[in-house]
Amino acid sequence: MTLAVLLAVISWQVAVDGPLLGIDPAVRDAVRHLRRSLHSALLNHLGVALADLGGGVPAVPVLLGCAGLAAWLARRGGRPRWWTPVPVAAVAAVLIPLLVVPAKAWFARPGPFGVALAPGQWGWYPSGHTATSAIAYGTAALLLARVLPAWRARQVGWVTAAVCLGVGVGLVWSDFHWLLDVVASWCLSGLLLLALHRMLPRLLPETDA
Repeated sequence: MTLAVLLAVISWQVAVDGPLLGIDPAVRDAVRHLRRSLHSALLNHLGVALADLGGGVPAVPVLLGCAGLAAWLARRGGRPRWWTPVPVAAVAAVLIPLLVVPAKAWFARPGPFGVALAPGQWGWYPSGHTATSAIAYGTAALLLARVLPAWRARQVGWVTAAVCLGVGVGLVWSDFHWLLDVVASWCLSGLLLLALHRMLPRLLPETDA
């Protein structure tokens, strides 16, 4: 509920250019000031590298690879419907552009550099890289969690959360996205992952019912 409300509020504010958007230039200016004061090429390259983890490559191949691994482990463990991770991953990969691209086109929000959108150009809201990383890596982690020991599943979950957080930080640090673009995509992705988490025990059960 919290994720849905936060996503709705941010989307409403973006649509009406509301006062909540004042957070974004404040954060952008603070990050720029910090970046200039540190003057660290290493941090700047790291920010770009983290942001790049949210691209379709490598996120979707990682998702499909983890789905294949989860299916193999499920089959080796004698699970019914062991093949389920593969179609689940395929659906997740397809959902990313289906959800993000129409929203970008509809909201048509300019980016942190303040340049007006060119005709036919997608906007910056919500963040596609954030959604891609959260949905792809999050789905991969949930699929693996169904077939791994609990302690290993927790490790995968923490690593996944760190990577997704890193993508968001990298995007804001590098001036690729507004903060609220990133937060909104986290909310959207969280809703999808929560739904998948609830469905997976039925989609990939441990034993036949």
